Amino acid sequence: MDPADFYTGIVAELYGPLKSFAQDPEPYAAFVERAGVPALELGCGDGDPLLELRRRGLEVDGVDSSADMLERLRSRAGEQGVTADLFHQRMESLDLPRRYRAIFLAGPTFTLLPDDATALAALRGIRAHLTDDGSALVPLFTPEPTPSDRIGHVRSAVGPGGADLRVSVVSERRDEAARTQTTLLRYERHHGPDVSVTERPWVLHWYPREVFEELAATAGLTVTAVTDPDGAPVPADATDLHVHLAPAT
Repeated sequence: MDPADFYTGIVAELYGPLKSFAQDPEPYAAFVERAGVPALELGCGDGDPLLELRRRGLEVDGVDSSADMLERLRSRAGEQGVTADLFHQRMESLDLPRRYRAIFLAGPTFTLLPDDATALAALRGIRAHLTDDGSALVPLFTPEPTPSDRIGHVRSAVGPGGADLRVSVVSERRDEAARTQTTLLRYERHHGPDVSVTERPWVLHWYPREVFEELAATAGLTVTAVTDPDGAPVPADATDLHVHLAPAT
């Protein structure tokens, strides 16, 4: 098997059994209800919170760069009797057939973009797909280093067909100047005598408020509010933010 195919496959297998939480749908439902539909979730993964918003009757499309995650989403949607228009694209190269009154990311998805140039491309894509009266919501956070006692710790779960799935942190490097944290993860799949192992870096890239606001302005967006996930104001040094955006006038 090609290493890239194994990597995406085992991540998809691990994602469900090892998923420790689902995104709270309430902030995103409130945002869509306030901004209006149609709405678009970027980085929708396997369907949280998109499926819940669809169950509430909100017209929300989804985009994700992982075909495996979208396949999981379609399977879950079928089981729940929910439908949604889904697109297999990267958020930094969006090319969708319509524009939206609400575009949002749920959770820390934006930090998966590896650098400011990629983030700017994604923000330009958001602007291009927003209606002139539309709004966008981008959660931002600054990751904490992995505690030293968690390096090497193995999480495991039983996957399809009884396979033993394992993931562990091998090492971690943090670059404050580049605003990146690179965690080397080991993925293992044990099924009887068959053992597959691969290691891949997991890069998180964070944004101080002033840096993000400058990127947004360059993309033709303006920051209308910065809140905590519950919508309350946050201090200037907060590291868990919901940034609300609108097309610049």
